[in-house]
Amino acid sequence: MAGYITDLTIVAVLVVGITALMGVITNGIGENLFGGKKKSEFVQESAKYQTGWKAVGGNKK
Repeated sequence: MAGYITDLTIVAVLVVGITALMGVITNGIGENLFGGKKKSEFVQESAKYQTGWKAVGGNKK
């Protein structure tokens, strides 16, 4: 019974892990192939809104 649970756990982890990696890899390929000039449109827009914000938290060393 312990072997069955171990096998089931390994298969479950592999299925979830492979599914997650496939999404990230596919997204990266899609952005690079089909992104065009607007590849970083949302990152730039977010950075534009954040200019002038005070840094919060952490200690400067």
